[in-house]
Amino acid sequence: MNFNSNRIGRCMAAFFLCLLLTGCGTKKNELLNYRVDIPEVGESPFEDNAAVTQNYLSDGICVIEETGQTKKQDSIMDAKASIMINDTDSKMLYSHNIYKKIYPASITKIVTALVVFKYGNLEDKVTISYNASHITEYGAKLCGFEEGDKIILRDLLSSFLVHSGNDAGIAIAEHISGSEKAFAKLMNREMKNLGAVHSHFVNSHGLHHKKHYTTAYDLYLVFHELAKNQTFLDIINQPSYTAKFKGKNKKKKQLYFTSTDRYLIGKAKAPEGITIIGGKTGTTLKAGSCLILYSQGKNDTHYISAVLKAESGDDLYVQMNHLLEYAQNDNTE
Repeated sequence: MNFNSNRIGRCMAAFFLCLLLTGCGTKKNELLNYRVDIPEVGESPFEDNAAVTQNYLSDGICVIEETGQTKKQDSIMDAKASIMINDTDSKMLYSHNIYKKIYPASITKIVTALVVFKYGNLEDKVTISYNASHITEYGAKLCGFEEGDKIILRDLLSSFLVHSGNDAGIAIAEHISGSEKAFAKLMNREMKNLGAVHSHFVNSHGLHHKKHYTTAYDLYLVFHELAKNQTFLDIINQPSYTAKFKGKNKKKKQLYFTSTDRYLIGKAKAPEGITIIGGKTGTTLKAGSCLILYSQGKNDTHYISAVLKAESGDDLYVQMNHLLEYAQNDNTE
């Protein structure tokens, strides 16, 4: 990348000054609002995975230098990347490979939700298109909507996040932006606005594409922002959801969905004293088993944790419980 050296020098000087004044463990009201603009180079300028300056560090963000990650990886944590943040006090409890490029699978859907809450009207009526109802990729999880079905965006988003149906993702993208390609551009723009500059998305749902990637830290930034939205938290807290809508013949229809989050449906148990609010799973052959989670511990302290590319679903929850033990033992005031 050929950046102007003077500009980069000014950017980096400002960045390191920020790191001296802010960082993990700093209380929210003591953090500085801070911005460094980074030149855009094509659609995906961070193919080399190098950690670069965040271009937006908002109030309450936990700033983690690449060299400030957990020095020695816990033996049980063999996933490709993982992170545990005390989101109330902006404090890192554990981090490993948080700037490493990974395939997010269906965790992509939280970025789609971020765009929906900013640009969509949850009371809009969405018509399911042919493209949305005819996903042919083997193994793709579907809600089962049919072409011509009409559903309120709030119900579509709930189905999308609870059940992780990829057909709902295409329908959302087409409704908001007219096409998946246009929606993906909006996703990438909003990620940069958050300072999540190590990511690049090509679709709204997370089915595999080699140019569709993110990092654990970028996902933390997205979830930190979404956690401010009570509607989002209400949706991801549901162990199941029944979507009621109408078919193209105007007849009433409904579909029942179960959450993909094992904690919510009783197939996994968090450590004592930790309450699981909700999160988003993701699984593909290339991405492995992934989960980002929002939880609550003692003193009403909230945590964001993620395990990315675990070997299996069982390994995923074992490692997530290990991260939650950090929350269990967190000494908050």
